Amino acid sequence: MNRLNEIHQYILSHIDEEDPVLTELDRETNLKVLGARMISGHLQGQVLSMISKMIQPKYILELGTFTGYSAICLAKGLKPGGKLVTIEVDDELETLAKKYFEKAEISESVDLRIGSALEIIPTLTETFDLVFIDADKREYLQYYNLLIDRLQSGAFLIADNTLWSGKVLGEPKADDFQTKGILEFNTMLRNDNRVEKVILPLRDGMTLIRKK
Repeated sequence: MNRLNEIHQYILSHIDEEDPVLTELDRETNLKVLGARMISGHLQGQVLSMISKMIQPKYILELGTFTGYSAICLAKGLKPGGKLVTIEVDDELETLAKKYFEKAEISESVDLRIGSALEIIPTLTETFDLVFIDADKREYLQYYNLLIDRLQSGAFLIADNTLWSGKVLGEPKADDFQTKGILEFNTMLRNDNRVEKVILPLRDGMTLIRKK
């Protein structure tokens, strides 16, 4: 075990234990779902829960449900009567996500939409206090442009995978549109004075953004 893995294990052994429902979800995702490494996991999940609890949002928007792990974590901070809208393009993941929303007893607070986020976002009428972007990296900038003017002052937006396995450090290949999308998003965000931002070196990079 290398030093970074040792540190990671030390962190996991010194934070709150993983919710048993999330442990079960992680296990089933790894057994049944292609690309299971995309699941948020214990450490990132705890961070998302903590941020949500600090903000205490009335409305949360998530782009990229996957199997529902991050949605369950984010929902832990919802105000009573609040709602989390989560959008997933892959309809084959809907049944599994809904199964665990039931197990986590948050089904009444979650509105799962299946389809393209770029098409669904313009139809939403809620004013969101917290947004979590973890969907198609090629579309990050488009998501941001659709959302930023719909967020009130003080609202938070979290963008996942903004270090993209270190690929942001080099010149992307001509056909690497995912890396190009992240680079375009990061560059735009650096120059956007409408927001405050910080990149957290957590897992694959997570950018925390606050609208001024």
